[in-house]
This record gives sequence, C-alpha cells and structure tokens, in this order.
Amino acid sequence: MKVGKTILLVVIGFAVIVLNSMLFSVDQSEYVVVTQFGRPIRAIVQPGLGWKWPDPIQNTQRYDNRLKVYTPRIAERLTRDKKNVMVESFVTWRIQDPVIYMKMLKNFTNAQERLDDVVFSDLGVSLGRYNLDELVNVNEAEIKLPQMMAEVKEMTARKLADYGIQVTDIRVKVLNFPEKNKQSVFQRMRAEREKMARLYRSQGTEESSKIRATADKEKTMIIAEAYEKAETIKGEGDAQAIKIYAEAFQQDPEFYGFIRSLQAYETLIDDKTTIVLPSNAELLKYLEKAK
Repeated sequence: MKVGKTILLVVIGFAVIVLNSMLFSVDQSEYVVVTQFGRPIRAIVQPGLGWKWPDPIQNTQRYDNRLKVYTPRIAERLTRDKKNVMVESFVTWRIQDPVIYMKMLKNFTNAQERLDDVVFSDLGVSLGRYNLDELVNVNEAEIKLPQMMAEVKEMTARKLADYGIQVTDIRVKVLNFPEKNKQSVFQRMRAEREKMARLYRSQGTEESSKIRATADKEKTMIIAEAYEKAETIKGEGDAQAIKIYAEAFQQDPEFYGFIRSLQAYETLIDDKTTIVLPSNAELLKYLEKAK
C-alpha cells in the first residue's frame, strides 16, 4: 500500500515537473521564440500563456519588444560640394519578426552592430547627394535636411527588415564642422553678414535720400504757396490802403496832408534826430506855422 502511494506521488511530481516545463507565460513587453533543438520554429507575440514540448526537446528565447533608441558613432562625412561635416544621429527601432531576428542576429549586441553599419553607410551616401547649404541655411525654404533623413530612414528600414528589425525613425542630433574647419566657416559667415549689412545700409541711405528729396520738394512748394498767398494779401491790403488814402484825400486834402506830415514826423524825428532842411521844405511847413 505504501509502495503504491509512493509511486503515485512520484508520478504526480514528475507530471508537475513536465507540465511546468511545457507551460510558460508571455509578458506584454516581450516576444517569445520557441526553439526545437536550438532551431527557432515559431514565435509568440501576444501576451498570455503558451506551451511547448518539455526540455530538452523545445526551449524558449525571450526578446524585448519595446521601442529602443540607439545612437550610432559620430562620423565625419563629405557633402556633395566637398564640405566635411560631423554627424551625430539616433535611431529608434524595435524587433518586428523575432524568428528572423533570432536567425540573423541572435542577440541585442549583434543587432546594434548591424544598426551601426547600415545607418553609417546610408547616412554617408545620402549626405553625398546634398550640398551643405541645403542642410544648414537661414532660409527655411531651402533646407532639405528632413527630406534627406526621410531617404535615409527608407533605405535603412528596407535593409534592416531582412533582419527582423523595424526602424521607426532616424534623426540628426548634431550637424557640425570638424574643429579644423570651424574658423574658416565662421570667417565666411562673418563676411556674408557684413555683405548683408552693407546692402541694408545702402538701401537705407537710398531710402533716406528719397525721403529727404520728397520733404525738400514739399517744403519748397509750401513756401512758394505761402509766399504767393502773402503777396496776394499784401497787394490787396496795399490796394485797400490806397483806396482809403484816396477817399480821405478827396474829403479834406488839407487835413490829409496834415495827418501825413505828422506821420512823417513820428517816423523820422525822435529826441536824438537832427535834420537839416532848407527853410522852404514842404516837411517844415507845419513846424513853421507852429512858431
């Protein structure tokens, strides 16, 4: 009886061990590849419970399915117009087909090496198709860097798909010049800015001359109009004065002459004036009468 129970317990224990080696769980952040004698035969990409034949017939290999960021090595590249540039980029990627990934790359380290090689090559090829001013420019409409990176992404994604990798994006972090070339670039940029400054100053001087000429013209016209109007008013005033004088003279010539003489005295004579005139001068007529 005891022997039967022992055998039953052994069988149950063995069954549990076998069952435990046949069942496995798949997390939502991973893929599981089932291998048979070391060869991948199927992949489980949905989270949940999976099964396989017990070890050593079948085993499992787990791979992270989350998005990853990889920064390839900084490279010195040559543009189409023969300008050396230092390029620092990054790649976002994930495993798309875990079976192909396992067959072609085996592990994460090999995947990064393959990413580095492909991105390094494709980025260099694309840079060679563009001039530097198409990648770096103050005029946003002339910049073709996004177009170039889209081409790099397309080429890289097509090549890495053969390794079970999905490339989601490639971007340039830094686009710089080698240290030995920076000084000449800065000098050229300074010369271009000075040229633009001279152009703006010239345009400003020309515009200033136009404004001054217009203002002088308007000034001359205003003064001429004012002078013409003043002369017209003055003429009208003189005519009116002559008319008044004439009317006054016609009414009483003697009184008119007297008033005009007094006005002349007031204009010509003060306490510091000495006048020498002949005795019969018309101006002295009323002074003689006063005596």
